[in-house]
Parts: sequence; C-alpha cells; structure tokens
Amino acid sequence: MSKIGKLPVPIPSSVTVKIEKDRLTVTGPKGELSLTLPPKIEAEIKDDQIFLTRLNNDKKTKSNHGTIRAHLNNMVSGVQQLWQKQLEIRGTGYKASVEGNKLILSVGYIHTVEILAPEGVQISVEAETKITVSGIDKTVVGQTASNIRKVRKPEPYQGKGIRYLDEYIKIKPGKAAKTES
Repeated sequence: MSKIGKLPVPIPSSVTVKIEKDRLTVTGPKGELSLTLPPKIEAEIKDDQIFLTRLNNDKKTKSNHGTIRAHLNNMVSGVQQLWQKQLEIRGTGYKASVEGNKLILSVGYIHTVEILAPEGVQISVEAETKITVSGIDKTVVGQTASNIRKVRKPEPYQGKGIRYLDEYIKIKPGKAAKTES
C-alpha cells in the first residue's frame, strides 16, 4: 500500500467536495478546482475525509495512488489559501512591472520580455525587483514561476538574473582568481 496514498485527505468546514463518477470537484472560498481520477482508483467521502482506494495492484495504478492523493490535498489547500512563489531579480538595471495580466521584464536584453499570466494566476511586483506569483492551483503557480525564471537564469559568476527568493547560487571565482603554479 502506498504510504502517501493510504492517508486520508481532511476536508475543512469551508470546503466542499463533490464526486461524480471519475471526477472530483473541490470548491472553497478562493475558487473551484476539479480533478479526473485515473482508471482503477476510486474516491469516497467519510467523516469529512476523502479516502482513495485502488482497485488493482498493477504498477501504473500503484504509482498513481500517492500522486493523486497529493494533488487532491494540494487542491483542498489551494481553495482555502492561495499558493505563492516569490522571485527576485538581481542585476544592474534589471526590473519588472505589471500591466493588467502581463508581466514585463527588463533583464538585459535589447527588448523587454512579456509574460502573460495564465487563467487563475495573479502576478504582482513589489519594489521592481520582487515578483510574487499566486493562485489556487499549485502546479500552475509553480510552472508560471519556473517560466519567469527561465527568461534569465542566474549566472554563476556574478549572480545576475531571476531567482527564487530562497534560492542559493554558488558563485564561481572566475579567471582573475586563478593562481599560477
């Protein structure tokens, strides 16, 4: 039995969950998300908890069991409280701004880079160098933050670029630090 998959997902009082055949719909104060269950995995609600059971023990079903439970737990958490990823920009003249649902980055290229926020994701900028990506779907928030970081990854010699707020970049010494032997 999957260690993660056998754990029940608690349903808070502010969240409602509906099961229709192989589709789970989670509704809360922040929004609504839905998930299609893979074949051979069933969900049932007992005592304000969601239990996932697998009907078969083949390899594919075993691998999906814990994954689906984790996605379901993230959905229940997301409709209660928004998921957030924070990024920071380092570099002389590098900055960001928001116009509507577009993030405009000026990160050392000749032109500015525009990133359109997906549906359900909000992007905000504080102090031109701090970017916050938030939304109810954890995977979409993480992918959007990753796409923003890909525009200008932090380089290893001076550390310029876009990085996650808590990310550590190991700085290399460069040519000047080499000693002759």
